Amino acid sequence: MRVTFLGTGSAMPTGERFQAGILVQDDGRTVLVDCGAGALQRLQQSGVGYENVSTVLLTHHHLDHVSDLLPLMKARWLAGEEHLEIVGPQGTKGLVDDLLDVYEYMQDKIDLQVREVVPGEFSVAGFDVSAYETRHSLPCLAYRFGDLFTFSGDSEAFAGLANFAEGSAILAHDCSFPDDVDVSNHPTPERLGTELAGREIGRVYLTHLYPHTDGRHEEMLDSIGAHYDGDVRFAEDLQTVSIE
Repeated sequence: MRVTFLGTGSAMPTGERFQAGILVQDDGRTVLVDCGAGALQRLQQSGVGYENVSTVLLTHHHLDHVSDLLPLMKARWLAGEEHLEIVGPQGTKGLVDDLLDVYEYMQDKIDLQVREVVPGEFSVAGFDVSAYETRHSLPCLAYRFGDLFTFSGDSEAFAGLANFAEGSAILAHDCSFPDDVDVSNHPTPERLGTELAGREIGRVYLTHLYPHTDGRHEEMLDSIGAHYDGDVRFAEDLQTVSIE
């Protein structure tokens, strides 16, 4: 499996970090998890291209996770691609319908399939996926691809999510702010380290990074490391991780 971080930023992106998007590929199967602003450009820069992404799996419906959905749809239509599947939590069909009401000219341009999923197991783009409800300001799902890859989506750190991710070769986890930012709906490094303590995870990549984290990576890693002794790194845009 190959996991490519297309966007490791947040609703306040920086020049180096675009908004949320993770590309998961394995044995000819491809799914784009979240589709925030910049995902379309990052797909081209990754060498994969929007022509080869026919399925999008959404964690939730905040703008920084969905804002390139219609641009992706339009680019595929203009390139002669005829199909796009969008999968996400409850409300995904309403979101897509509302977007198409605003941009009526995009209606019926491609074969668009929208499917809603709930916590539990399901299949998407040939992958068997498990979903787990996170703690965020909108309904949000974390996704696990077997024992290889888990993505937290947006969430506070809590024991249930850590249990869900345990045993994964790679965990990509929201770590939006350093410890001195008073925040809910996202974790701070100290809380994330506390919840991951004692878990068996191959490697953790921190993502969904606000500009507040710039220049403070070592401090954040030290805060996590005070509780969790596993391998923790900061994800970077266009970084690809191969998982055996």
